[in-house]
Amino acid sequence: MDTPPPPPPPPVNWDALDALVLDFARSDRLLLPLASPSPVSSPSSSSTTTATSSSSCAPSSSSSYRSRLLIRRARRALEEGDVDAALALLRAHAPGALLDHRLLFHLHKQRFVELVRRDTEADREAALDCLRTALAPCALDAYPEAYEEFKHILLVLLYDKDDQSSPVANEWSIKKRFELAGLLSSILRAHLQAYDPILSMALRYLISIHKLLCSRQGISSPISDLTEQLLFDDRDPPAVPQECSLEAPPFDEVDVQALAHAVELTRQGAVDSLKFAKGDLFQAFQNELCRMKLDLPLLDKLVHEYCIYRGIVEGAFHVLPGVESNNQNNDNDVNFIHKQETNTETRIECEMTNNQNEDCSTSDIAHHGSWSRRLRRVRSNTSGQRRRKRWRGRVDDLDYACETSLDANKHAILYSGLDMDEDDMAVKVDFMADSGLSDARYNQDQKYEVILEMRDLTRKGMASKVVEEINNMDPDFFLQNPILLFQLKQVEFLKLVASGDHVAALKVASTHLGPLAASNQALLKPLKETLVTLIQPCEDVLTNSVSLPVLASSLQVRLMFGFCKLLASGIGLQSQFNEFILNTLGSTVVDYNLFTICGNA
Repeated sequence: MDTPPPPPPPPVNWDALDALVLDFARSDRLLLPLASPSPVSSPSSSSTTTATSSSSCAPSSSSSYRSRLLIRRARRALEEGDVDAALALLRAHAPGALLDHRLLFHLHKQRFVELVRRDTEADREAALDCLRTALAPCALDAYPEAYEEFKHILLVLLYDKDDQSSPVANEWSIKKRFELAGLLSSILRAHLQAYDPILSMALRYLISIHKLLCSRQGISSPISDLTEQLLFDDRDPPAVPQECSLEAPPFDEVDVQALAHAVELTRQGAVDSLKFAKGDLFQAFQNELCRMKLDLPLLDKLVHEYCIYRGIVEGAFHVLPGVESNNQNNDNDVNFIHKQETNTETRIECEMTNNQNEDCSTSDIAHHGSWSRRLRRVRSNTSGQRRRKRWRGRVDDLDYACETSLDANKHAILYSGLDMDEDDMAVKVDFMADSGLSDARYNQDQKYEVILEMRDLTRKGMASKVVEEINNMDPDFFLQNPILLFQLKQVEFLKLVASGDHVAALKVASTHLGPLAASNQALLKPLKETLVTLIQPCEDVLTNSVSLPVLASSLQVRLMFGFCKLLASGIGLQSQFNEFILNTLGSTVVDYNLFTICGNA
């Protein structure tokens, strides 16, 4: 007995989904800025306005990026034990955060420990000076327990850092650095209103409730590889409300319970979070979501792959994460990029010339030759047409030198990048040499290009060409997707009717539409409705009967999943990611107020 075909994918709001992904890429500067007037927009660029307008109440993209970069730099400095660098950044760019005496006390306490840890005579003197001039005065008004903690931290002067039995072994622990770095991040994020892009927060929320659901019901997650790798179990410490906020009026219990259940907090934790947010439920929800830790390099990789799949960015070659170099200018970068493009196009042209016998297979994957031949025709046919956006990767310039003391010049270098506007930021990218591209990666990019071309041909109504090309590449595709074949042949029929060629239209109906409907009763009704167009006026028959963009998107989704089966090795995580966002974000009417999603969960 034949296995029934898989159910059709859920309806996808592609505009909203592309807007979320593009907003993430732009917010974190993952795309190369345009060096020339904007080219023709990509299929998904029309949705950018949605993402932009959704953030109208938030700080500008440029200022938010600089704030998040500041937070990452301060966090890195604390994790490396350079409290002086973190304090310098705060004094220069977020002095208001230092008005929180609780935070300031923790910073001075960690600075004292780090000075003692260095164990030089000069550092010992600096540690004692820190005690007298900073730590002791701060302990008097930080919070009630601060003075007791101050007296306890003095024991660091007596016990060795390697003595695990000492009463201050916890104060010596490197873990303290990361806890303080997380606390600082939580406070700065709220103080600067530097929240992560909507996509990042939505993924945190959806993955967390997915994992919670699987845990409570005792079932295994079908996307466990994705959820376990993308979202870490630990969170940053919560920001504790200052003493002046402790007398806040009681909160609505509905709000307290909603927050507690949404992000897995105790009731007291939800109350403290609302106190820190001064009663703003949405801000408290954002604060708690951003405490969850995502694997950013992995997320960048998955978003990059999605952007290639959707035709938002180019996929001809891989962009390595770049490191800024002060010895090159923007003109050199542009020239270098142009040179790499020229080399890539030259290599493709050589392949087209030298591989007439079609013996250039780089993989033993089934039908690879057909995909490769299709791609060479795509490249030759689209030469000189619109170009998609370019991926640059995450370039945060976080690898600055952390030294004991920083003079004015070093401080200027340390945070000069924070004062740059988006258009002024130097773009430094390294491209992998074309000869260094792995066969699997190049083959993967080829197939994405072909999928995009099939989508574009479908949007143009070139259904017969699409069917021919797909059958050449994968003869089994339409056996597994008969409804798509029916819809494409329906388009071909309607085009012939619109042109007045009723004889050819009836031939398509008898050869394809009739047999497909005979084997699937659900297609009988659309078949009858299609045949009725024979007696209708020819004008606008196709436009009134079929939505070509919807059909193109459906074909793209099914081609993508079929493509994932062909490339079963190496892209399992990407397949899970695509399916996850399609089945959750994509099938949801996306409201950029995340708490609306939370309330409807």
